[in-house]
Amino acid sequence: MLKKKSLLTIVMSALLVTALAGCGSTDGKKTEAEGSGSGSSPAENKTYKIAISQIVEHPSLDATREGFLAALKDAGITEGSNLKVNYKNAQDDQTNNLSIAKTIASEKDDLVLAIATPSAQAIVKEVKDKPVLFAAVTDPLDAKLVSNLDKPGGNVSGVSDTNPAAVQKLMDFIAKHFPNVKSVGLVINEGEPNAVVMSKNAEEALSKHNIKLVKAAITNTSEVKQAAQSLVGRADAIFITLDNRVVSGVDTIIQVANENHIPFFSSDRDTVEKGAFATVGFKYYDHGYQVGQMAVDILKNGKNPGDMKVTMQEKLDLILNLKAAAAQGITVTDEMKNEVQDKENNIIQ
Repeated sequence: MLKKKSLLTIVMSALLVTALAGCGSTDGKKTEAEGSGSGSSPAENKTYKIAISQIVEHPSLDATREGFLAALKDAGITEGSNLKVNYKNAQDDQTNNLSIAKTIASEKDDLVLAIATPSAQAIVKEVKDKPVLFAAVTDPLDAKLVSNLDKPGGNVSGVSDTNPAAVQKLMDFIAKHFPNVKSVGLVINEGEPNAVVMSKNAEEALSKHNIKLVKAAITNTSEVKQAAQSLVGRADAIFITLDNRVVSGVDTIIQVANENHIPFFSSDRDTVEKGAFATVGFKYYDHGYQVGQMAVDILKNGKNPGDMKVTMQEKLDLILNLKAAAAQGITVTDEMKNEVQDKENNIIQ
């Protein structure tokens, strides 16, 4: 009886061990299957942190930021999901601008975007240990953001928001279609490097047609309307560059141009959409998207900004606002319209 009991105990113990081993094997397979089924890797689960410094709010700069974030989203980097955005706006205050740059330099970010020349200058000065991209900068060399456009070096690169040909083509358009224009008024903040560069470009282009450039200087946005009014009777047309303070007060220039039937030309599409008559340019959303694609290359592919060429906008087109033309007493001819390549999108009704 004792022998039978011992034998039974041995058999039962063996079965129990086998059963437990089987359970352990099943759990192991289940865990492995669950792990492989998730299809995710540490890189794919990464949460990115980006700081954005923007000098002031206005349509072109805001559209740049929106396009930048859209490019990231299209690459699977989405705000609120796997992207944290630390957005700071200096409200056109240089003290705030410098403070923002110092704060960002002290924080941990995967990448920094600087929108507009003043923001880029402050960020490049302060941020040395993380990738920096700039956007809405007219002349990266003159602004001393980089020393070489093809091989920037260091931790900085980006996209310039101008092409010298754009201003030249717009001045040629004025000379060709507005024979009565002998002087063009320019509202300008001469403390902004990009505005100075573009004004020189415009002056050179106009001089070829014996047209004079008349400047009305401002130091802050509140002076824009008075500067525009000072051009009435002194200039046959008004032009503005990619000048942040001037563009921030552009509604007052539109008002002056409409009240006095003065043709108003700008350097950006957003201002034309608001009420300027014409520009040679592009969408700032697309400009931001282009910078965003560079950011994706840095974040996902480990690219070094210093090895990435600084690019500019190559695709330019004449953009006309027909409602603005009517308000400013301009007769839009078929010849003018024929200079627009993408008539569906760039002739604004």
